Amino acid sequence: MTETSDTTTPRRPRLHGKVAFVTGGTRGIGAAISRSLAEQGAAVAAGYSSNAAKASEFIAELERDGFEASAIQGNVGEVDDCRSAIQEVIERHGRLDILVNNAGITIDKTVLKLTAEDWMKVIAVNLNGAFFMAQAALPHMIERGSGRIINISSVIGETGNIGQANYAASKSGLFGLTKTLALEACFQLKRAGKLDEDSVGITVNTVAPGFIATEMLEHIPEKVLDGIKAKIPVARLGRPDEIARVVHFLAADQSSYITGAVWGVNGGMDM
Repeated sequence: MTETSDTTTPRRPRLHGKVAFVTGGTRGIGAAISRSLAEQGAAVAAGYSSNAAKASEFIAELERDGFEASAIQGNVGEVDDCRSAIQEVIERHGRLDILVNNAGITIDKTVLKLTAEDWMKVIAVNLNGAFFMAQAALPHMIERGSGRIINISSVIGETGNIGQANYAASKSGLFGLTKTLALEACFQLKRAGKLDEDSVGITVNTVAPGFIATEMLEHIPEKVLDGIKAKIPVARLGRPDEIARVVHFLAADQSSYITGAVWGVNGGMDM
C-alpha cells in the first residue's frame, strides 16, 4: 500500500520563528513590508523616527491581528542610532534574522539650488543608514550562520530624475553597497567555517520600486501623476503590497541562492 501524506496538517508560514527589523516600517511601503513579514510568521520590529503615536497605532493593529511586533525609535541618519536600534531588536526579540533597510527621505531641488545640507541629509538617511544598519547586524548574523539583508532602492536610482540628484545618488549607491555586502557576507561565513551546501547563508539583495501609491506621492498634482502613468508600460502606479511580496520572498530560507541581485518592481519603467 502506498502511504499518503496528511494534507490536513497546516504548513508553518515560511518565516516562522524569524525576527525581522524594518526601518521606516510603520507607514507606506515599510508598513506593507512589516505586515507581509508578520503574515509570513516573523516577529517584526518596525522602526520609526519621530511619530510615536502613528507607530504605536500601527503596532497595536498588528498585535490585534495576532502578530508579534514592536516599535523601535531612532534616526537612521545617525550612526549611534543605527547601532543601538540593532542591539535593541536583538535584546527584545532574542535574535535578528532579517534586516530591511527601507527608511528614506526626499529633498527635491534642481542641482543649482541644492544646498550642501540638502545633499548630506538625504545621503545620510538613504545610503549611510543602510550601511551602518548592515554593519551593526552582520556580526550577529555571521555568528548565527544565517541572515537576510534587503535594501529598498528606487527606479530613480537607475534612471535619474530632474530635481532628485541627491535621492538618485543615494538610491543608486545601494546597488554597489548591496553587491559588496553580498560578497563580504559569503567571505566572512566561509572564513568562520559556516558556509556549506546545506547552509541558508547570509544573502544581501536590493528591491527597486517604481512609482508606488503611497503618501509620498500625495503632493504630486493629478495632471503630473497622469503623465507619470503614461510612461509606465502597465499604465498604473504600483501598490505597497507588490513590493512587500518580493521582500518576503527574498527573506525566506528557500531564497538562499539569490544574493547580490537588484529586483526591479516598476511596471516596466526600466527594463
